[in-house]
Amino acid sequence: MLVAACGGGGDGPPSNSDGSLVSQDLVVGTGATAATGDTVTVNYVGTLTDGSKFDSSYDRNQPFTFKLGAGQVIAGWDQGVVGMRVGGKRRLTIPPNLGYGSQRNGPIPASSTLIFEIELLSIAGK
Repeated sequence: MLVAACGGGGDGPPSNSDGSLVSQDLVVGTGATAATGDTVTVNYVGTLTDGSKFDSSYDRNQPFTFKLGAGQVIAGWDQGVVGMRVGGKRRLTIPPNLGYGSQRNGPIPASSTLIFEIELLSIAGK
């Protein structure tokens, strides 16, 4: 399990030249809003920019729970899940500096841009 979590046109995923996170809401949820410090449960699919899938909670039928802002996941997830509403789906394009950096992580090559589609299932206590 990988414990980490747009705009623009053209081919390939959107990206910012300044190395910042790119976020696109695919579905805006109608439930509670996630904030730093909340314990959230998500489903996700992670792919590389070439479209190859490296991880999916859906494939395992096992949602993932973590505390936002606690460093339990990659920085791109800690930043990108904040503000999501329960029931929402968001695509995060995460540059290497907010992902795994210059280190290889399992099937993920060093210095990879990561693309996650994340569905917020619940927020504990909300």
